[in-house]
Amino acid sequence: MNTDTGRATADDPSTLVRPAPRQTPPAPPVTVRLALPTDAPAIAAVHQASRQATMPYLPPQRRTHAEVTRWIREIVLPQCHTLVAVRGTALLGYASLQGELLEQLYLRPEVRRTGIGSLLLAEARRLRPDGLYLHVFQLNTDARAFYAHHGFRVVEVNDGSANMENLPDLTLRWTPTPGPRPPRGTP
Repeated sequence: MNTDTGRATADDPSTLVRPAPRQTPPAPPVTVRLALPTDAPAIAAVHQASRQATMPYLPPQRRTHAEVTRWIREIVLPQCHTLVAVRGTALLGYASLQGELLEQLYLRPEVRRTGIGSLLLAEARRLRPDGLYLHVFQLNTDARAFYAHHGFRVVEVNDGSANMENLPDLTLRWTPTPGPRPPRGTP
């Protein structure tokens, strides 16, 4: 300590006061739950942001956020089993199932490649244990790689005449691998 000023000096490190490191609280876990009608605006925002970021080959978006929100609220949510991935109050992504069809799976662009898509897909598989199929644009190489990694296989190649964008697409299918059967009489 410098006796003239009463302050700690570098000559005597034992007298230096160091602030405690700041502890950032851990982020809440990501959970998957059934979508609510009040989620429609956030789902629409995810849908629009994801398509814009991951599919630059699509024509410019012509629908407003309000129009996409209405589509989610009036068409997607009533007709599909829609799941959302959330962290706290933030909606990070969603997946919609219509029977065995995985109709939608979209994530906020900044959370891609963090396991959230895999989490949503795992829940979709749990709900459809006999298998799932989906359609993906042939140009969407990232999505194709994601689904291939998760065991989806191409079952049909399409010229695009069956989709609104008129872009060639693929139909992919996931069928669970049969596991060992329990012995007879086992529940």
